[in-house]
Amino acid sequence: MTQVDLIYFNAGGGHRASALALQGVLNELQLPWNVRLVNLFEVIDPSQNFRRLTGNAPEDWYNRRLARGWTLGMSQELKLLQALIRLTHPTLVRKLHAHWRATQPNLVVSLIPNFNRALFQSLAQARPGVPYATVLTDLADHPPRFWIERGQRQHFICGTPRARAQALAAGHAPQRVHSTSGMILRPDFYRPPVADRAAERARLGLDPQQPTGLVLFGGHGSRAMLGIARRLPDVPLVLMCGHNQALARALAEVPARAPRHIVGFTSDVPRYMDLADFFIGKPGPGSVSEALQRGLPVVVSDNAWTMPQERYNATWIRERGVGLAYRSASGVAPAVAELLADLPAWRERASAHHNRALYEVPQILAGILRGARQGTGQPLADELVS
Repeated sequence: MTQVDLIYFNAGGGHRASALALQGVLNELQLPWNVRLVNLFEVIDPSQNFRRLTGNAPEDWYNRRLARGWTLGMSQELKLLQALIRLTHPTLVRKLHAHWRATQPNLVVSLIPNFNRALFQSLAQARPGVPYATVLTDLADHPPRFWIERGQRQHFICGTPRARAQALAAGHAPQRVHSTSGMILRPDFYRPPVADRAAERARLGLDPQQPTGLVLFGGHGSRAMLGIARRLPDVPLVLMCGHNQALARALAEVPARAPRHIVGFTSDVPRYMDLADFFIGKPGPGSVSEALQRGLPVVVSDNAWTMPQERYNATWIRERGVGLAYRSASGVAPAVAELLADLPAWRERASAHHNRALYEVPQILAGILRGARQGTGQPLADELVS
């Protein structure tokens, strides 16, 4: 049985969601693979010393900041984090080396940034010849040392031409840089749309005839949603609050002339997207890709509070004509008004974006494994799964 390890962590939620989606589709294909999810922090801190010292898991501070919208200054903090990772590199490599020796994977697939140097080097030392692939879960890299490291004979799986160009510019061989049609999405986003959209809207108290926006800022919500709700009193909205119950209560108190529907945590995001006509949120690669998959044009923030790794995303959105970006909180209403003025054309362009990455990545991984067995390091067509 071929052992395939998918590396993730819980910071932001998107890395774990991508790993779970990929594990699910690989299992469905009934390949002779044992696909394991590996939480990086459980490997490097198995005794949870960090949690005992601080009272929190390493990713908790990050997720709380996202929920509160405290993202200003993250560019500098990212540099400090990367410096700390470089400082602790020998320790990381030692712990990971022991993990690989104990678990004996045949393929390691990383869905996380920042740690790929230590992950790759430790695997190369412990398991020479075992292939290593990084699946970028962002639309582009944020160099240096974020997703794409120089000088490593690993594979990169890129969801945009920009990310592929970055990997090639970093000196990686073309046969080790693979392209997909987008980001990995959960299988739910490929299911048929809601059959009777008008009836479902009416059941939630929404007007079936009025264009409706869906506001989503990740699984923990964001206080930015309060400002959006106040600035769009005449626009029907579905407000997705995730685990943030305090935010849901605060949104319920915001005056509005148009109907609103507030949603707590749910795993059925595709259904709510089907009931909306456009998306409002931060330019996260996951949520933007999910919205486009369900045919929703997007309105996203693009300012000093945008996380550094997501700043290219607004450019990508504008270049493809699938949405608009606003700089300040006061800009959301004009952006929504511009989109509503020609909504059918915006929706047509959004619906033309076809993303099959969830089903393309398994073919790439199968080719990488085949190439490793042949000693070439290159994917071969006869290993690809259908």
